Order: sequence, then C-alpha cells, then structure tokens
Amino acid sequence: MTLPARLHDIKREIEGYARTFGLDFYDVIFEVITYDEMNMVAAYGGFPNRYPHWRWGMEYDQLSKGYEYGLSKIYELVINNDPCYAYLMESNMDVDQKIVMAHVYGHCDFFKNNFAFQATNRKMMDEMANHATRVRRIIDKLGVEKVEDFIDRCLSLENLIDQHAPYIKRTATPTPDNEVPQEAHGFKNDREYMQQFINPQAFLDQQRRKLETERTRAKKFPEHPERDVLHFILKHAPLERWEFDIVSMLREEAYYFAPQGQTKIMNEGWASFWHSTIMTTRALRDDEIIDYADHHAGTMGSRPGALNPYKLGIELYRDIEDRWNKGRFGKEYDECDDLRARRNWDQKLGLGRQKIFEVRKHYNDVTFIDEFLTIDFAMEQKLFVYEFNEKGNRWEIATREFAKVKQKLLQQLTNFGQPIIEVVDGNFENRGEMLIGHKHDGVDLRPDYAKDTLKNLTSLWRRPVNLVTHRDGKGIMLRFDGKEHSEKKVDL
Repeated sequence: MTLPARLHDIKREIEGYARTFGLDFYDVIFEVITYDEMNMVAAYGGFPNRYPHWRWGMEYDQLSKGYEYGLSKIYELVINNDPCYAYLMESNMDVDQKIVMAHVYGHCDFFKNNFAFQATNRKMMDEMANHATRVRRIIDKLGVEKVEDFIDRCLSLENLIDQHAPYIKRTATPTPDNEVPQEAHGFKNDREYMQQFINPQAFLDQQRRKLETERTRAKKFPEHPERDVLHFILKHAPLERWEFDIVSMLREEAYYFAPQGQTKIMNEGWASFWHSTIMTTRALRDDEIIDYADHHAGTMGSRPGALNPYKLGIELYRDIEDRWNKGRFGKEYDECDDLRARRNWDQKLGLGRQKIFEVRKHYNDVTFIDEFLTIDFAMEQKLFVYEFNEKGNRWEIATREFAKVKQKLLQQLTNFGQPIIEVVDGNFENRGEMLIGHKHDGVDLRPDYAKDTLKNLTSLWRRPVNLVTHRDGKGIMLRFDGKEHSEKKVDL
C-alpha cells in the first residue's frame, strides 16, 4: 500500500529534519502494511520474496503468537538497499509513525556511511528475488524434500564465513617451484673477510630452516588456515551443479547479513539517538508527548540479565557526544587525579556532534565498545557480569569489576559470540579428509553442535571431516566418517 497523503506529509517533515541534522541516506520508500503482513515480511528477514523453506513459516508463527499474546510488536522494519525500503504498520498512531520514520532515517544513514556496509550488495531486494526463482526451479526439477534437506544442512553452516574478508584486498603471489632447493645467502657483503661476522653459520642455518618451512607450507592445502569454510567447500568439494548454486546463494546472503550482526549495538543506538533527537527537538506536538515517552521507554527498557542494544548504543553515543563537547578525553584528562576537577571538567570544545558522526563511520560493535566504554560509563549504567548458580538454582551477579565486564561484553560480540572455525587441511593425512580447527577463546564447543556441524560438513565434502579443539583444557580431535562419530586425545 502506498503512503496516504497524511503519512506522506509526515514523511516529508521527518526527512527534512533528518537532513537538517546532517544525516545522509539513500531515498527511502515507505510501505504501509497490516500487522499480519508485517509478520510475514519480518519472517522473511525483511524481504517479501525469499526461497521456499519451512523456517520462514516457523518464524512467522512465533512472531504472530508474540503479537497476539501482547509479548512483542514490530514497530519498524528497514532494508539495506538503494533505495532503502521500510515498512509502516497501518494500525500505528501518528506519533508512532513519526518515531518509526525518524528511526528508519537513522538506520539508512548508518547503512550508507558505516564502513562495514560498504561491500554489501545495494540491490539485494532484486538479488533475493532472483535467489528465490533459482531455488524454485531446482525444486521443480528435484523435488521439495531433497532440496529442503540440503538447504537445512547449508543453513547450519552459514556462519562458517570470514566476516572480515570483504574488507581485505589480497594480491596474488606467484607459487614458488618447491622442487628446486633454495639456498640461504644472508646479508649482502662485498668484503670476503667480513663474511663470518655478517653472516655467521648459525644465522645461515636459521635462514635455511626458515626457507624450508616456507617451502613445506606452500605444499599444504590450503597454504594458510582458511576462515571462509563455505568458500573452501565451493572451490574444492565435489558438489553437483545445483548444490553449488545453493551453497553460493546462501553464502552470498550470509555475507549480506554479516555487517548487521557486526554493528547491532551501533546501528540500533544510532537510529535511537536520532529518533530521540528529532522527536524531542522538532517533531513532537504537545498532545503527543505522553505517548512518545511511553513508547520510547518501552524500547529502551532493560530487563535484568539481558543486554538491550538500543539502550547501550544510544547511551554510549550520548556519552561520547558529552565527553567531546566538554573535552573529557586525551592525556591531560586521563592523568587528572582530582575527582572534583574531573567532575567539573568542561573545556567547551563543542566537538561532540562531529565526533559521533566520525564514530558512526569508522567503527563496528567490537571497536566501538573497546574504544569508548569507560569505567565511568559502566558504573553509571550499572553494567555487570552474571552467571548461573547451580547450588541456588538461579542467576546471580558474578562481578561488577570493569575489566571483566568489558571483557565479557567483547567476547560476546567477537565473531557474533560464535566459535571461530577454520579449514586447516583439505587433505588430512593424505586421505582426502578435511581437518578443521577451533580457535579456542576459553569457551568449549557444545558437543551436540560440534557433532551436527561435522555431520553436515561431511555430507558436502563427501569424505570424513575432523575437528581439533580443546575440552576441559585438553586437546581432542572429533571425527565423523559418514556413519559414526569418534574422538581421541591430541597434543596441541
């Protein structure tokens, strides 16, 4: 449904305010839909056309029940595209539509300008429709069950990508001739009598060993551990043509959604910052204040033991703006030991708005939290680490120590809080088996997840797959040969 005149006027008003504040975004197309249509679109990840799969129905059922029982309500849905698409629920009051539009313009500015989204496909709305058509053609040829079962296995592996790959430009290096012995020459020396001093024998032996190590490494497959497991599968697994198409489509979609996982706190915080700023300084009428305050508070509300990205993001942007307005940063401020002086510190620099635009462009959640979450902020927001007490059978605060709170938060955000898995060897023990490694960060793998991952990887690789990891501080190797799981201890 196109925008009625009343909502079109509101859109033009909010867009004008957003541009006045310096937000820069692609054109935004708003569509008005019913709550049931909103749930359907949300179940598809915001795209009206997706490939057929049972999980969309499951997610729709969950969203519908949440709405009907009053447990949840979707206020806004916006797509990173050019132009951006956003959905408005027709049953919302005008004040809600204003909030949603202001929030959407914040998101669209973030999509266009944050570095994490620079490599994303800006025509993904069309690409998703193309993917749906291709999958339906495969289903028509092979049947629903066979294709759906394969998609199930691929979806369980869609997080095995290298989220940093789109931002790394690698240059191809010529492959050395590994059969020709390489001799270590040491540093250039024109004086023969100085040779033993400039290039002693021990140094030459060390260089020779280094060259031999490099030569051996070049024979490995892959040469270096590869984080993008799906890419390795596409290059080297004996997939049928239709299997290759589906894996490549799901991998493309995984990379499209990856920046949203990398910037959840920043993105929602930025949109919330601007809907709050626009509404409280420009757009609110007197008779809308109570409704706005109620709905904004509902979005910002935090329940014990849960992290609200909207709340953390907006408060951190506000803190950054305040600190850079008052000059509460830099060597002089950090080294000030006078609590009264720190409390009253205000150099009236007025750099806050400029700084948050800079942060919006150059950071993701991990660097955002690492750089700007301070001990003062953590104390003010009452951040803590909680753990489950098995004796008391309840969740309890484990610590309020700033270093541990920050470490825990960063750990949850790194790689979306998921384990880092990489391909170590595609021809393990010269048997054509795959060896993958878990970069252990202090958290052991869940045994059931690890077994399912091995099983699904084996179905694509067509050969046994091995996984090296830690369990209780000891090295183990898990293996699935296509029929049975096994494990053994290994030295790491």
